[in-house]
Amino acid sequence: MTKNITLAIDNDVLDRVRVVAAERKTTVNGLVRAYLEQVATAEDKKSRFQRRIKALRARTKFEVGPVTWTRDELYER
Repeated sequence: MTKNITLAIDNDVLDRVRVVAAERKTTVNGLVRAYLEQVATAEDKKSRFQRRIKALRARTKFEVGPVTWTRDELYER
């Protein structure tokens, strides 16, 4: 199912976007739809990634102890 939305946009911006849409052989509506789909997809990926990181952190038992060395000691030859 699709829904209609109403946008308020400056006339100058709309004129320039119409030119871009024509160059891409689409419509202003098509450009807006594609952009919103990209935003939704990016957010879905971000949410999945954040959930995965949280789950990995919960399973990880690794702990970092105190630093007992200096940089010079590491590179001492």
